Amino acid sequence: MHKPIALLLIAATVFLHACTTVTIDEYVAEQDAVSIKSDEAVVVLGRRHSSNYETEPSLIECVADVIDDKEGKVISVIQETDFLDSLYPWFEPRTAPLRIKDINRLLAKPQVAQRIQDYKIRYMIWIDGKTETTDSSGSIGCSIGAGGGGCFGFGTWDKESDYEATIWDFEEMEMDGKISADAEGTSYMPAIVVPIPLIARVQTNACKALGAQLRNFLNPNGATASVN
Repeated sequence: MHKPIALLLIAATVFLHACTTVTIDEYVAEQDAVSIKSDEAVVVLGRRHSSNYETEPSLIECVADVIDDKEGKVISVIQETDFLDSLYPWFEPRTAPLRIKDINRLLAKPQVAQRIQDYKIRYMIWIDGKTETTDSSGSIGCSIGAGGGGCFGFGTWDKESDYEATIWDFEEMEMDGKISADAEGTSYMPAIVVPIPLIARVQTNACKALGAQLRNFLNPNGATASVN
């Protein structure tokens, strides 16, 4: 590789950083302090209003993993897939409760009430939102010739994550609070012979921040969850 190209390649790697900014907003209902016992569980569910829209299952799984206190067993999280399969079809898009008061309608069904009791669910957390690409620019071209080939150019794209978690208390049958996470970042793709993707982990950072805030919300006296 020619020296000028090598220097440019190093400069692109060192000086370009894919950064993400995350903003957390929390609303707490006026009520007694939120707390969860060691024998109670939490389930995290994604909103799916139709066949064309759903909060990404990967995001729901990620948030659940952050909340789950696997070491101290302070917060036990029921996996979304297990919960949905067990209570099919009551939490499908057309039948899932949209408001906390709709839960009473479902609990009137003995099979639903029994399964909820078996899981020992204290809190149900609904997450609504999505991650999308909001803008992109630049271009990269690749060619192959007698002397070899390579790619040259520069591209960027912006992504934004916008999620809101609503916490339902099954013991008090009321909404305890809402937590929102907004994340945005720009990814870069410089190409000097070889494309070098510098990806902004927008959804991952939104998940970690939202999950940590939910964990601290449910267990305010516990240790602060790490988002590293």
